[in-house]
Amino acid sequence: MRVCWPVLGLSLLYISAECLLPPSREELQQISENGEKYLDKEIENAINGVKEMKTVMEKSEQDHKKFLSSLEKTNKQKEEAMKAAQEMEEKLNEEQRVCNDSMQALWEECKPCLKNTCIKYYSRTCSSGSGLVGRQLEEVLNRTSPFSIWINGQNIETLEKEDQQQSQHFQDLEKRYGEVADGVDSIFLDSMKVFDHMRSFHQPSIFIGPYRMPSIFSRPARVYRSPLQDPEFHGFHSMFHPMMQMARNIFESFEPYMGSNMDNPGEDGTVNEDVIITKPFGNDKMTCREIRRNSAGCIKLREECEKCREIQHIDCSGKKPLEGPLKEELEQALAVAERFTQEYNRILKRFEEEMFNTSKLLDMFNKQFGWVSSLANHTKNDDGIFKIQAVISKTTEDTEKPADTKVSVSLFDEPEMSFTVPGDIPWNDPKFSEVVAQEALDRFKQNTVVAK
Repeated sequence: MRVCWPVLGLSLLYISAECLLPPSREELQQISENGEKYLDKEIENAINGVKEMKTVMEKSEQDHKKFLSSLEKTNKQKEEAMKAAQEMEEKLNEEQRVCNDSMQALWEECKPCLKNTCIKYYSRTCSSGSGLVGRQLEEVLNRTSPFSIWINGQNIETLEKEDQQQSQHFQDLEKRYGEVADGVDSIFLDSMKVFDHMRSFHQPSIFIGPYRMPSIFSRPARVYRSPLQDPEFHGFHSMFHPMMQMARNIFESFEPYMGSNMDNPGEDGTVNEDVIITKPFGNDKMTCREIRRNSAGCIKLREECEKCREIQHIDCSGKKPLEGPLKEELEQALAVAERFTQEYNRILKRFEEEMFNTSKLLDMFNKQFGWVSSLANHTKNDDGIFKIQAVISKTTEDTEKPADTKVSVSLFDEPEMSFTVPGDIPWNDPKFSEVVAQEALDRFKQNTVVAK
């Protein structure tokens, strides 16, 4: 049998050339349609993810209302107790004024002794800051009533200061919470616009619905700005992180006077400080840092000073104010105010921690699905949301490692983008359209999602 080698060679050349031919216009159209179907599913999945994100926020809003109710109730009780304590203190001061001269003489000798004793105990165990502690304590004593150093519990000035800081922290939390809620609403509303757009572009079998719009649509009209449009936005979680540290500093500064255990471990499992001052009377503890934050704790050293001890036994025209019923009534009122102050702190911290954890969950949803909300302002052109403009394959001598394929793609109304597809996935492989669509979508997300 005679073989026609020239004819066989031409046939092989034709087959080789056939493998390198780019897809026809019809084939490109079909690949684009397959890629668009893949993107439809990705968009639908992202919209469902944003719905879950909204559900998380709605659950948080329900918890938020409960926290607000508890805080309002506790704050009212705290204010009533503070008012009662202030009335008792004023009555005690009235009795003190009867013997003001002798009381003041003792007080002027008591104050420097307290200051020096505090510095002595502080310097004995703390490496630095004794001068600051001394100055702070002197300022506190100049504002303090002589009787108050013998009243068990926080003094009213400290309670009032903490009340102000609690109020400020609550307002800051509420502001951040409102910003988070508005941010989630904005992402959700934009995603619902995309949902409606996609339903109008496809057959009823795709994007089955309609999705029941939640209560947000019955609210008064508000202008929401997507946080994804803000270059300063780095995630919902980051909105609360600085506040957590600030709140921790506030709460810790009052702990020595709220009966708390000062050896509470921090986030790394260690105590606040290695060096601890043990008060000479009782089993309480204060760290160096705690004394620097609130030197009024040094008043607990009053037993060390003779003139301070004499104050509690002073006789004012036959009355000993610190040995009568007024002292006991004031201490009871202070104990109630202190208890409600602690309760308010606990509720506030629980709310903050819950929102902190919720914000991490919201960031997870936003990072995975939030990109879909950015499509709300994109328009659909005549070519659809996805089109492969060109496919260019290169020859290679290595048959086991085909050359990569270069593609040019249009996605939504973004500028045309170009990239390569691994050569082991030829353009006529069913997976090719999905790989191209996913790569184009990933590049779109990189340019769209701001949250890190």
